[in-house]
Amino acid sequence: MSKTGDVGFETTRHIRDHCLCLHLQRATRVVARRFDEALRPLDLTSGQFSLLTSLNRPQPAPMGAVAALLAMDRTTLTAALKPLERRKLIAVAVDPDDRRNRLLTLTRAGRTLLARAFPIWKRAHAQVEAMMASADPDGLRTELRNLTSSQTQSS
Repeated sequence: MSKTGDVGFETTRHIRDHCLCLHLQRATRVVARRFDEALRPLDLTSGQFSLLTSLNRPQPAPMGAVAALLAMDRTTLTAALKPLERRKLIAVAVDPDDRRNRLLTLTRAGRTLLARAFPIWKRAHAQVEAMMASADPDGLRTELRNLTSSQTQSS
């Protein structure tokens, strides 16, 4: 470093080559683009697919539980729900036990779309795993779950 406060180019290269956050962000963008492209014929993004999947349950889902599952804050989740609600793929209702809370339900149209999307997701998922042939996808999933569960526990 030549001056106080300057960061040398060697530091930039070190971060580029070692930063887990950077590598995860880049990989996330590549994988999301692949799923977005695969789901485009259904007018779905990978994020919307994940959201619909998170609502595929026997009982309405509390908004807080869905936000936690998807590691989103409630404001971001609310914004993500709007286009799905406009398309009548989900329904948002007031929780009768606590009027401050909202319950989320996958509608019949949402279930139908999710059923159409699943085989597309399955093919795209197999392609992504094939791209990682030398890696251990199950081990990676375990490590990523460990990261997200440790974040949930410390919050």
